[in-house]
Amino acid sequence: MPQPAQLRVIIADHDVRKVVLPSGIPETLDDLHSVIRDTFSIAKDFSLHYKDVDFDEFFTLLSTTDLKDKDTIKVVFLPNQEPPIILTLTDVTNMNNQPCEEPDVDDTASVSTDDTLILSSEDSPGHRSQRWPAQFSIPSFSGLTEIQIQSGNERFNKYGTLLTTKDLIPLLPDILGKLAEAIYEYTAYPSSLQISEVAEALTQKHPCLKEPGSFNGSYGWAQRLKYKMNNFRSKLRGLGCPEVEVNSLKRKQTHDQYPAKNLKKPKKAEVNYLPPHAQGETTASLEKERVELLSEMMKRDNSKVVAQKMAKTFSLRREEIVKEAPAISECMKRWPALFSEAQISEEFKRITTVNLQSTFLAKLDQCTPKLMALTQSKGGAAGLKIRNIKDMLLEDNTVERQREIAIRCLMVYLGEKEEDLFKQYRDVEELDADLAMQVMKIAIIGDGCATIVVEGTKILQGIDVARSCALLMGVIYALNLRYPKQLKFTFEAFQKLCLELDGQKASSKVMNLKYGIF
Repeated sequence: MPQPAQLRVIIADHDVRKVVLPSGIPETLDDLHSVIRDTFSIAKDFSLHYKDVDFDEFFTLLSTTDLKDKDTIKVVFLPNQEPPIILTLTDVTNMNNQPCEEPDVDDTASVSTDDTLILSSEDSPGHRSQRWPAQFSIPSFSGLTEIQIQSGNERFNKYGTLLTTKDLIPLLPDILGKLAEAIYEYTAYPSSLQISEVAEALTQKHPCLKEPGSFNGSYGWAQRLKYKMNNFRSKLRGLGCPEVEVNSLKRKQTHDQYPAKNLKKPKKAEVNYLPPHAQGETTASLEKERVELLSEMMKRDNSKVVAQKMAKTFSLRREEIVKEAPAISECMKRWPALFSEAQISEEFKRITTVNLQSTFLAKLDQCTPKLMALTQSKGGAAGLKIRNIKDMLLEDNTVERQREIAIRCLMVYLGEKEEDLFKQYRDVEELDADLAMQVMKIAIIGDGCATIVVEGTKILQGIDVARSCALLMGVIYALNLRYPKQLKFTFEAFQKLCLELDGQKASSKVMNLKYGIF
């Protein structure tokens, strides 16, 4: 069994991290690249250098055989040679009218049926490829706007004077329009926190745009951006963008026809929540691909073709799942390929851009020592239960059992019951007899072999407990399910700590846990 390894990773002069490799150092350089990219959410192209002990200098890493446990590697970013993603919006019926800065309370926009929305890159047509960045990059504005802002920045640096309202008003449409397009590259529904980050990034890059009277000089910009994004979504809705069109009033039930009621939008940091069809594809053409996929599933050793068709039909599948919310049994009939371990992981990556199992298990392994120390201080009934859980290590001290115990202790520490997620069965027959009663469970049969059960249906079988938790998260994202109320803190910790999705904003319980173990 491969031994776990750790590497010291230098991302920048001021940013040094540690990566934990539960299965040891990868055999190939490409695999190591993928681990580093996924673990630290690096979007740019990069190469890896390693520190040679003989010369005490960094050399280009050509093979992972040059690495050993606790070595140091350095991420070296390459010049960007790929064209940026370009968002092109064309409203042929209203080319000369400027959109008003008002909330989108209705969807009365009228456009030609030939209008299309194209948001694509060569690698993943129609899909976003990046999560919200740690530091938002302010785009360049039009030439005239840039000249005026730069002049304002120079005056600010010399005399501390801000751009006057008279000079600012003509620049607002260009500034807000470019920012809205830049935000949409990551999400159509930015949170208040994300809007504030963009506003602060704008005033930091261009200090002449700061506003007097605001505690950080950017409050007014945040308010403008909120209204601009509302207006921007109205335009996208008129162009048929699916992730905003789904929330138009005419598509809601009569009793739900309120702008902010039952919004279908990312709630768990999904990057591609409801993507458009790839250019040239229609619902009919993708339905044909789905039918062909059913035939390909019947063939042996055909995983590559199945994976290609699953990627191609992603937008159709999300449209069905998000809009219609079908039962699990119906999904399994229409999309049987989705319910394999490999495709659950791939679907999760398509939705979030995060590698599911490697990220979940690596972060779990990283925080396990501090988590165990933190839970050790727990007293009362919870402390007694945690000590009983840890006694399981006396019988089996494998990596898989350590991970399971860490998860169980995490649940008790958060004040939730482990039996609400896990249930022990003597054999398969006992599980089958109880299957219809289970809404969302990880059934453990015998000595630790786990089965994921959702809505009385077996999803995956024969996996260890920790991996079943990771894959259950994949199922929840793939089927757009809600977290169970009685386990909301546990699943929130899985999402925000183990998968690092929307980790800046969390409940007080999860945030306190985060501060305690990281």
